[in-house]
Amino acid sequence: MIKKSLLPEHFEQYNARHALFTRDDKILLTVSGGVHSMVMLALFAEAGYIIGVAHCNFSLRGEESDQDEATVEAVAKGYNIPFYSKRFDTKGEMERTGESMEMAARRLRYEWFAELSEEHGYTAIAIAHHVDDSIETFFINLLRGTGLRGLTGITRQRGNIIRPLLFAERKEILEYAVLHKIPYREDSSNRTKKYLRNKIRLGLLPKVREINSRFTSMMRGNLYRLADAQRFIEAGIVKIKEQILESRDGIDRIHTDLIEPHFPKEFVIYEILSSTYGFKGDTVDELYKALLSGATGKRFYAREHVACIDRTDIVISAIATDDICETKVEKRAIRSYCGNSVLYYEHTDIDNVSDYNTPPEVALLDEDKLTYPLTLRRWQEGDSFIPFGMIGRKKISDLLTDRKMSVIEKSRQFVLLSGEDIVWVVGCRIDDRYRITNRTENILKITKQTLNG
Repeated sequence: MIKKSLLPEHFEQYNARHALFTRDDKILLTVSGGVHSMVMLALFAEAGYIIGVAHCNFSLRGEESDQDEATVEAVAKGYNIPFYSKRFDTKGEMERTGESMEMAARRLRYEWFAELSEEHGYTAIAIAHHVDDSIETFFINLLRGTGLRGLTGITRQRGNIIRPLLFAERKEILEYAVLHKIPYREDSSNRTKKYLRNKIRLGLLPKVREINSRFTSMMRGNLYRLADAQRFIEAGIVKIKEQILESRDGIDRIHTDLIEPHFPKEFVIYEILSSTYGFKGDTVDELYKALLSGATGKRFYAREHVACIDRTDIVISAIATDDICETKVEKRAIRSYCGNSVLYYEHTDIDNVSDYNTPPEVALLDEDKLTYPLTLRRWQEGDSFIPFGMIGRKKISDLLTDRKMSVIEKSRQFVLLSGEDIVWVVGCRIDDRYRITNRTENILKITKQTLNG
C-alpha cells in the first residue's frame, strides 16, 4: 500500500509513467466537492500546474448540492485559480429525453466540460476516479455480462479525458485529506444501496476484503494485466480485419470462412462486431447461432448498424431511415436496441413490485398474457392499440401527434408487439389489455434508456 505521505510523489510518478499531462498543459479539474476530487485539486495546485476548476450542480439534493458548490468555490479561490460552476435541471432533462438520472447527468457534465475546454483553451480534463472505482466497474460489468474489454476497469486516458488518481486507493486518499486538513463534502447518495455501484461498494467488496486483505492491490495488478491483454487482442484483431473484412460502397462484409481454423471464430467475430460497430455480447451470441445454422437473411441490430447473415458472410451497414428495424425478443433477452435507445428486460413477480406508478420510460406488463418471441419494430402507418385506461382503439399516428412529436422523434418511435397486438408504444403508453390487474402473478418490466447522441 502507498504510504499517505507519498501520495504526491506517486501522483507525479504515475503521470510520468503514462504521460497523462505535461507542465505545458492547461488542465480542467472536475471537482464535485467529494474527498477524491478535492484531494486531486490539492495535488495539482500544490504541484504548480496550470489548472481551472469546474463544478456541476445537478440540483438533485437541494441545500446539500448548494453547499457542495460553495465549498469547491471557496477552495478554488483560496488557491487563486479559475472557478466555473453550472446548475443543471437534471430532472427536467430526464423527462425530456427519457434518460436515467446517471445517464442524463453524465451527458450534461461532459458536454459542459467540452464547452469550457474549447472556450478557455484547456488541453486536458481530469476526473478523480481511483482504483476502487475501477474495481467496482469491473464487478458491475461482470454482473451485467461483458467481454474482456469490460473487465479492464476504467481507462486512465481517453482522448483529452485523464484520470490521474487511478493508481490510488480510496482509503489513502481519505487519509491524505485528513492529514492535510483538506475540506470535502460527503454525498449522502453514496450511502444508499439503491444503485448497483453502491451495492457492490457497500455490500460485496467488504466481504471480499474479509477473505483477502490485499484484495485491492491484487485487483490493481489484475486490471493492469487485463488492460494489457485487451490491447494485445486489439492489435491482433486489426491484422485479422485486414484479411477478412471487405468494404465497398458503404457496406462491410466479414468473410468468416477466411478466419484461421485455429483461431476462436466466435471470439474474433465478437471483437470485430463489438469494437467496430457497437454490437453487444448477447446480440453477437444470437448472430453467431444464426450463422452456424445457415439463417441467411436474418438481421441483427446495434445502435447505428444492422448486420445480416449471407451464407458464411456477415454483411454490415448503417441502418437506413426506412428500415423498420424489426427484431425478435426472446424470453431470455437482456436488451434490445430501438432507434437511439436501448430496452432492458427484467422478469419478476407481483410481490417484487411496490410501485405501479412508473414513468413513461418504464413499462410493467402482465407477462402471462404475452406470447414470445415478442416483436420490436418502428411504428408504421395504420398501427393502432388500446391505450391504458381507455376502451376504444387509437392510431399510433394520432398518439404521436397529440404528444407534439417532431419528425425526428416520430422516426425514432418503436412499438413492442405480442403476436399482432401492440403492447407498448415504447416510452409512451402500454396497451390496456396487458396492464397489471389483481389477477397478475408474473411481470415483465421493461426500462427504456436513451443513448447519448
